[in-house]
Amino acid sequence: MRFLIAAALLATASAAAGQVYRWTDSSGNTHFTDTLPPASARDVREKRSARPLEPEDASNVAEPYALQLARKNYPVRLYSTPDCGAPCDEARALLNARGVPFTEVSVSNELAIAELKEASGSTAVPTLLVGTSVQKGFEQGAYHSSLDAAGYPKTGILPRRNQPQPKEADASEPRPVEASARGPYVPRR
Repeated sequence: MRFLIAAALLATASAAAGQVYRWTDSSGNTHFTDTLPPASARDVREKRSARPLEPEDASNVAEPYALQLARKNYPVRLYSTPDCGAPCDEARALLNARGVPFTEVSVSNELAIAELKEASGSTAVPTLLVGTSVQKGFEQGAYHSSLDAAGYPKTGILPRRNQPQPKEADASEPRPVEASARGPYVPRR
């Protein structure tokens, strides 16, 4: 599985460079590289993109499969408060540096407080939820462990994000409704 993820990430990164080689070695293993394969390689296929991707094109590139799978199975949610200070800032910075897409909830009204209590059993901030895993407070190693266990790519693989602190929620504003599951196998309400 790790080989497939690595190959997909390598192929995506190599495609950005403009040329990808697919080849089979003498043991029958398939490789994807951005360098010329060795002379002993079999079944060599070369794919050349029309042009290298420019930085502004990065938003048009599909997410790596590992990230799609992690987001689907283990969505990331960070609970913070506007006056939390360094712990919340460090938690947000870690997620941004690692390139992890996340939802941040500003615990600034009764509805958000109730949501945090239900999710974690307390009102401590920052609180990180990775799927059903709960990390109260900020501890860099624990955050990385939770993200690793969920299958999120390590720091440096995904592009850095720049998600800012959310604005304070107004108690009178309705919270956005998350998309509900759809399909033939989803129970009807």
